[in-house]
Amino acid sequence: MTHKVDFTTASSQGLIEALCKRLDEIRLSRNISQADLAEEAGVSRSTLTRLAHGQSISLDSFIRIMQALRLTDHLAALLPDPAVRPVDRVRLDGGERQRASGKRSATAPWAWGDTEPEA
Repeated sequence: MTHKVDFTTASSQGLIEALCKRLDEIRLSRNISQADLAEEAGVSRSTLTRLAHGQSISLDSFIRIMQALRLTDHLAALLPDPAVRPVDRVRLDGGERQRASGKRSATAPWAWGDTEPEA
């Protein structure tokens, strides 16, 4: 049974539990035993038991399980593409960004009477 989790407000532990349980639900929906998935993914059965209980597993194990379940095409959706938007490319004359902008120091706002009198 899929549990609805608000990924924008869930704690890191809540996200771990939701992702692990979802992977286990996919395993079950495909009628794959823990032993078979463990062998295919190259992880231990205890790792899959932790996964089934929504406990933390290593990122390496998570990716291996995703690969064994043929879910790696979904990994790209985890993080947005950092490419510059097309409108920004026009502003950059077709060039790619080379570095992030530095922090700018705040300057005091200009006010009337701040200028030096002319001599």
